[in-house]
Amino acid sequence: MKKYLTALCFLSLLKVFSQDFITPFERSQGTETATYEEGIEFYQKLASHYPEIKVFEYGTTDIGKPLHLVVFSEDRDFNPASLKAKNKTIFLIINAIHPGEPDGVDASMMLLRDVVQNNKFRKMCKNTILAIIPFYNVDGALQRNSFSRANQNGPKSYGFRANAKNLDLNRDFIKMDSENAKTFVKIFQTWQPDVQIDNHVTNGADYQYTMTYIFANPVLYAPDMQSYFLKEFKPDLLNLMKKKGEEMCPYVETRKNIPDSGLVQNVRSPRFSHIYATQFHTLALVAETHMLKPFDKRVWATYKMMLSILEILEKDGIKIQRNRKKSFEYFQKQEKLVLDWKINETKPTMIDFKGYEAEFVTSNVTGLLRLRYNTQKPYTKKIPYYETHEPKLIIQKPKMYIIPRAYVNIVKMLEMNGVQITRFTKKETFKGFYYYIKDFKTPKYPYEGHYFHYDIEVEKKPDTYTLQEGDFVVMTNQPHINFIMNVLEPQAPDSYFAWNFFDTILQQKEYFSDYVFEDIAEKLLAENPALRAEFEAKKRNDAEFAQSSSKQLDFIYKNSPYYEKHHQRYPIFRVE
Repeated sequence: MKKYLTALCFLSLLKVFSQDFITPFERSQGTETATYEEGIEFYQKLASHYPEIKVFEYGTTDIGKPLHLVVFSEDRDFNPASLKAKNKTIFLIINAIHPGEPDGVDASMMLLRDVVQNNKFRKMCKNTILAIIPFYNVDGALQRNSFSRANQNGPKSYGFRANAKNLDLNRDFIKMDSENAKTFVKIFQTWQPDVQIDNHVTNGADYQYTMTYIFANPVLYAPDMQSYFLKEFKPDLLNLMKKKGEEMCPYVETRKNIPDSGLVQNVRSPRFSHIYATQFHTLALVAETHMLKPFDKRVWATYKMMLSILEILEKDGIKIQRNRKKSFEYFQKQEKLVLDWKINETKPTMIDFKGYEAEFVTSNVTGLLRLRYNTQKPYTKKIPYYETHEPKLIIQKPKMYIIPRAYVNIVKMLEMNGVQITRFTKKETFKGFYYYIKDFKTPKYPYEGHYFHYDIEVEKKPDTYTLQEGDFVVMTNQPHINFIMNVLEPQAPDSYFAWNFFDTILQQKEYFSDYVFEDIAEKLLAENPALRAEFEAKKRNDAEFAQSSSKQLDFIYKNSPYYEKHHQRYPIFRVE
C-alpha cells in the first residue's frame, strides 16, 4: 500500500512537473509565441530544476536589459575554456534578431526541455554544448504587436523587427552601433562556437517548402572546412530533414521577379550574423521558414532543423573542430585574401524546385496586373541556381597595420573581436603605403544610420611612418586575420571606411582665394616643368577643364606643397 501511494504521489508530481514546462506555444495549440518575460522565466525555471542548464546574463542592450545566454552542458561544466579543452563542440543558436520572426524562440524552448528530459536527446548532447540566445533583440521583442508582419501567417502577436534605436540588428555585426551587438560579440568571442544557426522567417515568393536555408557561402571557408561542408554537412542536413518530413530548398532569393527565373546564392558580407561567424571559421547558417505557412508548422520545422544539426554534431563534432583549427592556420599562411566576390552568371546549377504557378491577373484594387501564386497548381521543375562565385577583390596581406593613437575607437572595436594589438611606446620608422580614396558612391538616404560607402576606389602611394608614443600596431600573423582585413581594408564591402568611421578624412580643411593663388600658380608652373607639361596636356585633352579657371587653379593647387597631404588619405598605414 505504501509503495502504491509513493508511486501515485510520484505520478502526480510528474504530471505537475511536466505542466510547468509546457510552453506558451504548446498551451495555445500552436497559435501564440512566448513573450520576452515568458521566455526568460521558462529558461530560469528549467535551470532551477536541472543543474545541466545555466542561464547567463551578459552586458546590456539598447533597452537596458541584459542579453541572456542559456547553456546546456551534460557534465555541468560551464567554463568555455575548460569545455574547449575537453573537445566539446559548441553549438550556438540565435533567436529573435528580428522578433517579428519568432519561430526559433518557441522551437528552442521546446528543444532544450526535450534535451534535458529525453534520454535519447540527452545522449545526442554528450559531447555538444547547446548555447541559446533566447531573444537577441530584446528591444524589439518588447514592442509587441499584431500588424508589422503584414505578409506573415501567425502567430497572434509578436515583436518588432528593429530595436530601440530603430536598427536592424542583423546588419550591425561589424559596425556595432547597438549595445546588443557589442554584448553579442563578447558572447561569441568568449564561447567561440563551432556551429551557429540564426533563426528567421522569410519574405518573398510563394512555394511549397516550409523551411529554406541560407548557408554561409562555401567560398568563404578554408579547403578542409569547405570540403567537409559540401560533401558531408550539407547533404547530411538535407537528408535528415527530408527523413523528418521537411524537404528544404535554398533561400528563395530570385534572380528576377519569380523563382522560375532562377535562385541566387549571394555571398553577403560580415554585417550579417552568419558571415560575421565565418570570419572566425564557424560553420554558420540561417534558417528561413516561409512566412505564408502556418505558425505551428514553421516552429516545428525550426525544431527539426536544430535537432538535425545536433545529430550531425554528435557524429562530426570533433571533425568540425579539427577543420576549424586548420582554417585559422590556413588563412594565417596566405599571402593574399579574397575580400569580395561576384556571381559567375555563366555557371548555374540546375536544381529541383517545388513551387506554385505564377500568374498575372487584374488587380481588384488598382485595376492593373498583379502577381499571384496559384496554390492549386503546384509544380516540380528544374530551375537555375546561381551559386558559383569568383573573386572580385583580392588584397595582398601586409606585414602589419599601424593605427594612429587618434583612432582609439577603431582599436577598441578590433579588441572586442579578439584581435591582438600592441601599443608602442618608442619611436621607430617604417616604410610602407597609404591608401588615398579616389572615388566612392554613397546613397541619397542613410542605411542603418549611416551614409554607407560602396564601389570604393583607392590609390596606393609609398610613404614612411614614424611611430609615436601611443600608436597601435596590428600584426597580421594572427588567428583573426580574416576579420582584420575585412574591416581595415577600405575597399572591403563592410570595412570600417565603408561604414563611415573615417569620413573626416574626406573633408578638405584649407583652401585658397583665386586672385591670390594666381600669382603663386604662375610661379609654380615656371619652377616645375613636369607640372607645367601635365597641366598643358590636361588643357588640350579636357575641354571642360580648359574652359574653367577654377578647375585649372585647383589642379595646380592640389599638385603643390600648399595642398594638405592627408586630405582623402586613409589614416591606417600598411607595412608590407
